[in-house]
Amino acid sequence: MQPTEFPFTLPQGYGDSEGNVHREGVMRLATAYDEIAPLRDPRVQANPGYLVIILLARTILRLGNLENINPKVIENFYSADLVYLQDFYQRINQNGHSRFSVQCPHCQGEFEVETVPSGE
Repeated sequence: MQPTEFPFTLPQGYGDSEGNVHREGVMRLATAYDEIAPLRDPRVQANPGYLVIILLARTILRLGNLENINPKVIENFYSADLVYLQDFYQRINQNGHSRFSVQCPHCQGEFEVETVPSGE
């Protein structure tokens, strides 16, 4: 069975109102509805760039010990974290996994590497 949930580690981390930094999270694969439903959201209609905020809020299941991942949380991510999550979202939803195809600079051999959360 193909995995549908993928762990990630944010490069910077989300700082909550109590000063806690949340970096470890889990994102699930998106459904067709996840990608269609936000198109009716007035925030997306007013600013198509807001689509990514809604998509991430719908597909991030966990981030640290936060109980509710909503657009307001995503809006307060550092830019590096937002870029990282956009790439992660694309990779898992296009490929069904979080691996990269890479080429050895010495022998030109091609292989895949699994992304590992930083610090591990």
